[in-house]
Amino acid sequence: MFSRRLFLKNSALAMVGVGSTPQWLSRALYAADAPAPRKKVLVAIFQRGAVDGLNVVVPHGEKRYYEMRPTIAIPRPNGTADAAIDLDGMFGLHPSLSALKPIFDAGHLAIVEAVGSPDPTRSHFDAQDYMESGTPGLKATGDGWLNRALPPETGKISPVRAISLGAALPRALRGHNDAVAINNLSEFQVKDAPSAMGFESMYGGSADKVLNGTGRETFEAVKLVQAIQKQTYTPANGAKYPNGRLGQSLMQIARLIKSNVGLEVAFTDVGGWDTHVNEVGAKPAQGQLANLLGNFGDSLAAFYQDLGDRMADVTAVTMSEFGRTAKENGNRGTDHGHANVMFAFGGGVKGGKVYGDWPGLEPEQLYENRDLNLTTDFRDVLGELVVKRLGNRTMANVFPGYETPKFRGILG
Repeated sequence: MFSRRLFLKNSALAMVGVGSTPQWLSRALYAADAPAPRKKVLVAIFQRGAVDGLNVVVPHGEKRYYEMRPTIAIPRPNGTADAAIDLDGMFGLHPSLSALKPIFDAGHLAIVEAVGSPDPTRSHFDAQDYMESGTPGLKATGDGWLNRALPPETGKISPVRAISLGAALPRALRGHNDAVAINNLSEFQVKDAPSAMGFESMYGGSADKVLNGTGRETFEAVKLVQAIQKQTYTPANGAKYPNGRLGQSLMQIARLIKSNVGLEVAFTDVGGWDTHVNEVGAKPAQGQLANLLGNFGDSLAAFYQDLGDRMADVTAVTMSEFGRTAKENGNRGTDHGHANVMFAFGGGVKGGKVYGDWPGLEPEQLYENRDLNLTTDFRDVLGELVVKRLGNRTMANVFPGYETPKFRGILG
């Protein structure tokens, strides 16, 4: 019997299913020369480390924001490159996110304020686990929300229906539905040719029907992506992805989407957001956070530009485990907080608007007298995307125990 995970040695390929043998290994696969029908695609982007949402989407119309952050607040919009980019008179983007402003103005980027997990933990590990499992406060959940979000399987299923760009499958994609984790499309292969041939021959010639099918169809999955590799990829519409991990991961996701291989959900993440010390540089719009946001915003914008008309089929959402303290600390940074900000952009998004109920930053309005208060559960945002983009209406299965979702109308 095969274990829960099947790894190909000397390969960046990992296939995961809940049973002893991944389901797709016993089904007919898409042939490399027979593209799958165009699918609606949901892309989830996790900012690990707890991004400072108050300096990402700046409440420049809130006096208390500047009182609590005398040295790290982003200046009010004034037309300069160091100030917030006004959105609606109350909120503004960090200046390093200028690449996202045209998407917002075009009505394709929605922002949700004061959003996050209702669980009060300030532990990165626990908070990420709760958000990826979709069950805040419950550690016993064995699978992830994005895996459960996949609609019931019908007909021929692609082996790359669900992917993660990274070395290991994230918590969000673990579960009953099969998913693939890869570092890079160019590494989606068994690199050692003699070993690969031996592996394929060994299992292909096995008298055991399960092993025979597993060996043969495993290599069919590899060949599927190798067919994509043979085609030189140039991002469309003049899009230029940054060289960082996020930009390169999104470029590969875009490549898979445009290759029509049956992708339905994708996950990627980017770390470095734990800004306890020196969050800003000599000027508030410079330094550690500004550099992170510059790469982040440029990556999202390149993905949007690259997909062009295909973006109508794709919706992307960003999230982070929790926000940061409303007041700056003594090291020109911020500590672990509570509510945060999320972005949603792409197909079906009713953008050009900041959603959510702003709780205010007065002492009596803060959570535990220190953090932005939560007014929107992150499951309301994700749930709306799952229902309206993936067509999966079984919210009780996708987010167990969450009985009364309150969608914000982010999608049309």
